[in-house]
Amino acid sequence: MNKILLQQCQSIIDPTLPPISNISNLLAVIFYTYDINWVGIYDYTDKHSSLTLGPFQGKVACTRIPYGHGVVGTCAKEKHVLCVEDVHTFTGHIACDSNTNSELVIPLIHDDQLLGVLDLDSLHLAYFSKEIQSTMERVAVYFTDELFRCKHV
Repeated sequence: MNKILLQQCQSIIDPTLPPISNISNLLAVIFYTYDINWVGIYDYTDKHSSLTLGPFQGKVACTRIPYGHGVVGTCAKEKHVLCVEDVHTFTGHIACDSNTNSELVIPLIHDDQLLGVLDLDSLHLAYFSKEIQSTMERVAVYFTDELFRCKHV
């Protein structure tokens, strides 16, 4: 577990700021800690039966992902972490960046309600170790808290 990253994430949360500010800084910390080419949040609302692009770090991304489609949509539907070592073998993968080779997605759930998905992409096959996954699952709590605050401000 990356304790330094967890401490840094905890220290940058400022409850006096709008949630979007905290979410953006959390994403920047992750982006510059790991060898990844993209990290972001996909927001979920039942309104469109899809996930909508939120704050991110990296190249331009897919703006809407249908619920249950691709790695992100599947994670949202199944409400559990997906760590895909080779996205090119994932049935129905949506290639927002064709250079991405592996992906880690974590559902952001509050009181059994899906708020969104934390999505990390890497150019390297099988990049996301158990340690990275464990750390990101802990960091996802901060994103969940901020997304919940965002929806209820």
